[in-house]
Amino acid sequence: MTAPQSDEYALTRLARLVQGFQPERDAVRIGGVISELGQGYCRVSGLCGNASIHDTLVEESSACLAAEVLQSTPEGVLAALYHTPPSLKPGSRLFLRGPLAVFPTSGWLGRVVNALGAPIDNLPALPRGTRSKDVNSAPPPALARRIVSKPVLTGVKAIDLFTPMCEGQRLGIFAGSGVGKSTLLGMLATSGAFDATIVGLVGERGREVREFIELVPESRRASMCVVVSTSDESALLRRMAARTAMAVAEHFRDEGRSVLLIIDSITRFALACREIAIAAGEPPVSRGFPPSVFTDLPRLLERAGPGTADCGDITAIFSVLIDGDDHNDPIADSVRGIVDGHIVLDRRVAAQGRFPAIDIPMSVSRLTHMALTPERRAFSNKLRLLVGRYEESRDLRMMGGYQPNVDAELDSAVAIVPLLYSALNQSGADSGCADAFKEISEALQRLVPNSA
Repeated sequence: MTAPQSDEYALTRLARLVQGFQPERDAVRIGGVISELGQGYCRVSGLCGNASIHDTLVEESSACLAAEVLQSTPEGVLAALYHTPPSLKPGSRLFLRGPLAVFPTSGWLGRVVNALGAPIDNLPALPRGTRSKDVNSAPPPALARRIVSKPVLTGVKAIDLFTPMCEGQRLGIFAGSGVGKSTLLGMLATSGAFDATIVGLVGERGREVREFIELVPESRRASMCVVVSTSDESALLRRMAARTAMAVAEHFRDEGRSVLLIIDSITRFALACREIAIAAGEPPVSRGFPPSVFTDLPRLLERAGPGTADCGDITAIFSVLIDGDDHNDPIADSVRGIVDGHIVLDRRVAAQGRFPAIDIPMSVSRLTHMALTPERRAFSNKLRLLVGRYEESRDLRMMGGYQPNVDAELDSAVAIVPLLYSALNQSGADSGCADAFKEISEALQRLVPNSA
């Protein structure tokens, strides 16, 4: 009989056994069989009690992502499909994987990726970060966030003057089709006030993806990551694109960077959520939108904003498509109640040849008191008042009913506002304005000496 082995020898042998364990080869795989296959969804039996919401399912043959769990019932699992390859049919086996996560790193800046975080720019493979970021992560605790206080210049004169922004603010751009929304977003993406810019193009036309990227000067693309899902992709990928873009922004925020996040558009994200929810059996309750859509919106939007004490901030700009120029549709109304300000692009302003086509009286920043000094705030309010009077009197002036020297305030508006509109004109080819207040004030002083 041999002598008892020492404790040190036993621990060493146990450590070698643990190091030799390979989860991919040795762990038990949990799978199920597709019992029903529909347009954009499938039912899988055999996963009851094992699958959670947001878990992903992979194909048996290729190990490619196939679906994401939406519901788990005693009868089986309902999942939304990322895509529907010919190999997927009733009887195919799907295996359970955890929630989708991405592994961003600084090497992602300057790149274009799809909703799953895979490169689509024909460049070398993306570097893999050391830390994962769940695409469905929760926002920071409300009381742990810093207070927003640092102003930031966008370089767009009309925004810096009338709807100024702070780092960590969330702003909505509400626009119909064909009023210059994409051009304005491209102008905002060129701002040099941020360490990194993350752009999420959700359900975008394939033709416009490259056009949007080309709007950004090459010098700024090195600090920009673009996450793309085109309109022909599945609803799940379109929904995932917004969440992936947010997860990438959160990664750089957690590193202490100041991040600009642009998502175009939140409306297409909501439409993708609606398509998935209806496929899961939810009834529509508000103009065709199921209740879960109005839960998904704040879950996404609240992830942006100021970070905690040891993190950076996510300054977010969300575009909202206005159907039929109705600014009270359910999605626009819901987003407007969540964000910290809204910019309205108006078709009538665009028809007058004024770009960006911002409706100044209808556009508001809730953090103006933080972004502007009292003197600049008074100057902005004075110009806003004159613009309001000028637009109110438009019909009167067109009918010839305006008479000078009757209303001094209206006289000032008629003299100043057209010159102000001309000074605010800015195209995507123009360089950003370093100080909108100084430039506009000097322009008005030259043209109307008694305007100050």
